[in-house]
Amino acid sequence: MSIPFSVLDLMPTRPDDSHAQTMRKTVQAAQAAERFGFNRFWVAEHHNASSLLSSATVVVMAELAAATERIRVGSGGIMLPNHAPYVVAEQFGTLEAFHPGRIDLGLGRAPGTDPMTAQALRRDNSAAMNFPAEVEEIQRYLGEPSPMRRVHAIPGQGSNVPLYILGSSTFGASLAAKLGLPFAFASHFAPAALAEAVNLYRTNFTPSRVLSEPYVIVGAAAMLADTDEQARRLFTTMQQHFLGVIRGRTLYAPPVETMDELWSPIEKQRVDSMLAEAIVGSADTAQRQLTNLVERTGANEVIVMSAPWEFEDRIRSYELLSQLPIFQKAE
Repeated sequence: MSIPFSVLDLMPTRPDDSHAQTMRKTVQAAQAAERFGFNRFWVAEHHNASSLLSSATVVVMAELAAATERIRVGSGGIMLPNHAPYVVAEQFGTLEAFHPGRIDLGLGRAPGTDPMTAQALRRDNSAAMNFPAEVEEIQRYLGEPSPMRRVHAIPGQGSNVPLYILGSSTFGASLAAKLGLPFAFASHFAPAALAEAVNLYRTNFTPSRVLSEPYVIVGAAAMLADTDEQARRLFTTMQQHFLGVIRGRTLYAPPVETMDELWSPIEKQRVDSMLAEAIVGSADTAQRQLTNLVERTGANEVIVMSAPWEFEDRIRSYELLSQLPIFQKAE
């Protein structure tokens, strides 16, 4: 059994790196993912997160697509309530025109930030309520032109950029099933509803013009290294990041020998819950963990989020993953 694997990049930035250095590392990560045979390289949208630089997602995508040749480049995702659907369609139509057949549009309904920053984004508190209608609006702008419509996305109309519904609950699963779109579940940070959401999506899936059968992408935090012990140590950087999330502040810090002195028992429980589907270990350990994840979920594809302190460790993690029997290289 082998399936496609992809990368989700949050663009973490170290305090001792400039933003320009982090941007260059993101480009290098995308080039490495392409070299190793990953299927896609997606960039998340976050705002006002001091240790994450993926706020201008479309701009980053343009740079990544220009710096690579074959790998698909996408959003994981565009937080639609922050944007006018028409502008999103124009932007992705433009990307598709520059890089035909390589652009993915992943859509989510969360703000990707805190309430005050959401207000600064001019986000209406009720914007998430309009998410289903706005997804369909984008479909129309990117689909074939109609004489019945006066407003067209130019470029964009007729480009048919593939859409993916992202979610961490059953809401996104229901919408993806109804519209017959691929569904990507955010189990890299919110795995609690994974089984329920995937089952609901498959049970209620309605075939569409773009997809005849359900297609599930499962997210997983991943830290592979040459030994289990090394992987667990490197993974403490990601554990510290999630500890910062539950404390209300982003944190990107070097690995530590033990997390025991950094978190309380309750905080440990919460972080462990968020990272319950994490893949951590040597190649053999990761192969077993991934096989278990895919068998439990029936995933058609896995998208991994890796953010160790040293950039070289991230690239090594991608390399080790690409060598696993379960890894299907992109053509």
